[in-house]
Amino acid sequence: MSDPDFLFSQFSMGSVMARLPRYVIPGQPQHIIQRGNNRQTIFAADRDYRFFTKAMVEAAAKFGLAIHAYVWMTNHFHLLATPESEHSISKTLQSVGRRYVGYFNYMYQRSGTLWEGRYRATVVESKRYLLTLMRYIEMNPIRAGMAAAPGEYKWSSHGRNALGRNGPNADWLTPHREYYRLGRDDADRQAAYQALFAADLDKDDLQKIRDSTHKGWALGDGRFQEEVEALGQRRAAAKKAGRPQRNKSFRL
Repeated sequence: MSDPDFLFSQFSMGSVMARLPRYVIPGQPQHIIQRGNNRQTIFAADRDYRFFTKAMVEAAAKFGLAIHAYVWMTNHFHLLATPESEHSISKTLQSVGRRYVGYFNYMYQRSGTLWEGRYRATVVESKRYLLTLMRYIEMNPIRAGMAAAPGEYKWSSHGRNALGRNGPNADWLTPHREYYRLGRDDADRQAAYQALFAADLDKDDLQKIRDSTHKGWALGDGRFQEEVEALGQRRAAAKKAGRPQRNKSFRL
């Protein structure tokens, strides 16, 4: 039997052993990326996107991960999400990964891993970079030539954030407070959010997002990075000569 709803019930979440990520600050958003092994396809049909979405929604609710933006691409996915606890991200992705790999291998008569190692995650400075990162995530299909406009792509959060669309692909999202600050009501916020997409991403911001993602650095200004280092006890930015003393008061 190949009905996705039936298969979903067969690959239950089960128990998940926690594996600590590099650093997590509860209450602070993170940009999360997971790729297919050797960049292979991880979504081959609409039923795959639906199964993966359902698994993500259930796991995020169970383990306390508030998702603000997402995009499911053919061979990888992006999340912008705030963890409730230090284990929220790892437990959510472990649960989704195990469930989805079981489903995918069954559907396509394959075996072995689907993912390219561990997921990548970087903590994000909310006021400076959160909305920029939402744009970066939702513009992925346009940069990949898969859509002419972000609203045309079905498997992303843009329909909800910019256009107010609800449904199985959007009504489970949790707006971040920086999104709420865009306007007094939903219509104002959606209009302001749409306006952000009128211009291309700043090249420096784009490079900083990519560097932070690939190297595991905190995405924010120098002070923010210092504060993340002080809390996480690990380097969160490129080394600089004469770095200022760490400040342990953290800004959300």
